[in-house]
Amino acid sequence: MPQIKSAQKRVRQVEKRQLRNKSVLSQCKTNITKAEKFIFSGEMESAEAAVVTALRSLDKAVEKGILHANNAARRKARLMNKLNQAKTLPPAE
Repeated sequence: MPQIKSAQKRVRQVEKRQLRNKSVLSQCKTNITKAEKFIFSGEMESAEAAVVTALRSLDKAVEKGILHANNAARRKARLMNKLNQAKTLPPAE
């Protein structure tokens, strides 16, 4: 632990932010995983709803400054590509 009071306060602030940011990032990852699961299982209606939720959570993380805008854009693009690929494929029977 640093000896200077301002540095000690800074450490406390960083620890609080890390806890707050961790839950938001975890929620983003969970939403993305759920969306991918629906996409790969072929449930398109559920997949589209889950993708919208995942995109919204990524946008909120960017607004809060937790994710960089380019990082979120990359994740959103990858997710949308998976959804669009699944839509073009014929349904497996």
